[in-house]
Amino acid sequence: MAVCEKHTGLYKQLDEYIESVKDKKGMLINVLHRAQELFGWLPQEVQDHIAKKLNIPVSTVYGVVTFYNFFSTKPKGKHQIKVCLGTACYVKGADRVMERFLNELGVEESEVTQNGLFSVHGVRCLGACSMAPVVLIGEKDFYGKVTPDMVPEILKKYNKEGE
Repeated sequence: MAVCEKHTGLYKQLDEYIESVKDKKGMLINVLHRAQELFGWLPQEVQDHIAKKLNIPVSTVYGVVTFYNFFSTKPKGKHQIKVCLGTACYVKGADRVMERFLNELGVEESEVTQNGLFSVHGVRCLGACSMAPVVLIGEKDFYGKVTPDMVPEILKKYNKEGE
């Protein structure tokens, strides 16, 4: 497997982590988490590398990656925008909020913007029905009672990083 020069350092960090945990029970999920932290997602090449290093079948790695929804086999933006499409949010216009994010960014759902900053994902529930519709950007930037007209202002905060 040819390793992209850009990713050589990431593979080195992953290999060091694998060495530190490879004899521990249940290490595959921890290794996959670490790989996703490093690479941002789990492309097939990374899954193949993990299987080889852990001396397990690629099908085992793939099975775990596709079973758990927190692992991604597609690239995601630096800022992952999660729009709640659960019942309470949907009834209050979450579909229009989602559409506005996609239009403003010029992408389809789950696609990454060309600058790598954003990806937009519909999710089933963010647990804040009283604030519907809600949006979560990253792991902690939470927005409630979002309207389509608020989207450009929300994006402006994160777009500054791409300048």
